[in-house]
Amino acid sequence: MAIQPDPARTMAVDIRKRKGGEPIVALTSYHAHTAAILDRFVDFILVGDSLGMVMHGLKTTLPVTLEMMILQGQAVMRGSSRALVVVDLPFGSYEESPSHAFRSAVRVMKETGCGAVKVEGGRRMAETIRFLVDRGIPVMAHIGLTPQSVNTLGGFKVQGRDQAGAEAIFADAEAVSEAGAFAVVVEGVVETLAATITAAIPIPTIGIGASAACDGQILVLEDMLGLSPSVPKFVKRYGTLADHIASSVEAYAREVKARTFPEPANVYRPKA
Repeated sequence: MAIQPDPARTMAVDIRKRKGGEPIVALTSYHAHTAAILDRFVDFILVGDSLGMVMHGLKTTLPVTLEMMILQGQAVMRGSSRALVVVDLPFGSYEESPSHAFRSAVRVMKETGCGAVKVEGGRRMAETIRFLVDRGIPVMAHIGLTPQSVNTLGGFKVQGRDQAGAEAIFADAEAVSEAGAFAVVVEGVVETLAATITAAIPIPTIGIGASAACDGQILVLEDMLGLSPSVPKFVKRYGTLADHIASSVEAYAREVKARTFPEPANVYRPKA
């Protein structure tokens, strides 16, 4: 008996159909409990390799492993029920060859149950994207500022400032679209370039530090909630979660030290 997709969940094809329509809402998540909260409001949840920086305090995403992505992908799938879940393929798990990427993507989709994977790179990844899509794996592409290439890009810098850079990124967008990606994340590029790409290609663009002209937007959840110690300049903080946690922990510590910590009504006490 063939395994059928969950009809309650958004699928990659549904995101693809949103091109030029109602803006697509997306955020990252790495935990079951945050995924459950986001699930009511977003169209897709990205289990990003940014978890290396957000959860583990790494300086870049490069040390993140496939096993880390699978573990957190499983958690997000358990916490969500409606949104499409997309899982990043981490650095070193797909670049070697299309067949290498296929094996990694199959592991991710089988072990997490997610609906799609994401890979970084434009023209250089077009062959791999086509290989995966032809074999039944929905792929979201990622161009512009690609964090896994931070060492060759010279840091986390805005891309496409000059004509040559802009033309290269535009060519990347066309290549991943033609290869069969159902959507493309456009990160850290100048606004005019993001708008031009969005108007030119037939798949949705998901902006992050790009342009409001994109077909959708995504942010790292911890960045927009004010939980990350430092965030990119383009991020609007919608909350001050770090301050709230600090004040709550401070109040707890103060009560414990003063021995005024309230006991619950049903605390166990041995009989006399």
